[in-house]
Amino acid sequence: MIEQEMKARIERSRELIDWSREEYQSDQTLKKPQPPLVKAPMTENSLELPKNFGDLPMDKSFLRILHDRRSNRVFTGGSMDLLTLSFLLWAQQGIRGIRGNNYATLRTVPSAGSRHPFECYPLILNVEGLEPGLYHYLPMEHRLEFLKSADIKDEAFADRVVQSVSRQKWVLKSSVIFYYSIVPYRGEWRYAFNAPRVMMIDAGHVTENLYLACSALDLGTCAIAAMDSPAASEMFGLDGKEEYIFYCAPVGTVSEENEAAEQAFYAFLKEK
Repeated sequence: MIEQEMKARIERSRELIDWSREEYQSDQTLKKPQPPLVKAPMTENSLELPKNFGDLPMDKSFLRILHDRRSNRVFTGGSMDLLTLSFLLWAQQGIRGIRGNNYATLRTVPSAGSRHPFECYPLILNVEGLEPGLYHYLPMEHRLEFLKSADIKDEAFADRVVQSVSRQKWVLKSSVIFYYSIVPYRGEWRYAFNAPRVMMIDAGHVTENLYLACSALDLGTCAIAAMDSPAASEMFGLDGKEEYIFYCAPVGTVSEENEAAEQAFYAFLKEK
């Protein structure tokens, strides 16, 4: 790509993060039906997730949780229990209530206009009691929907996973990879062409809650934006237009030596 084209694309990208004051009527103001608050179940195979979060070993002060929050890319490959997985899902997408006549969901994370344009698709790699494979989180019922068996011990599938995160092989040692899809019309219905700006902001809210939850439980995570979205969307059977994967975050167990390993990883990146 030549420098002139690069600059032009950068300028166009900057327009996405500007809040346009241009007059417009959104589909909401035109009284068009709003899109569903959440995606309907894709199968009839789901399990209820536990919510006894008080039993989790979280004894850190909030100050300590903030202090310990960091990105981790070096995992031990250990397993995660179902209650921990349940808490991580609830922390980033959990629904606490419904506003109005099914107008909006009140969740554990903020969202512009309470539109919450994301769906969460966990790829289970090593969670006790769960078959490795592709899943979909159902936040209304706090249930986990099983989509398809898949195991990274299968080299072909492992390569698909690595491809989906731009060849970052370290994700394979995580316990679970949370893939996030975006359903653009949920935001566009209210914000029209301003929707990309607020939806990008919302994505940060989701993963920051995940970071803090991981910090509270001494787990590691690292949000990944450098993705092959078509490859990831295809993996979960999404159309890539009305809904597509655009973001993910692996979560895994870390060791006491993790800090030194992380520093070594950063040094390796710097050399590159």
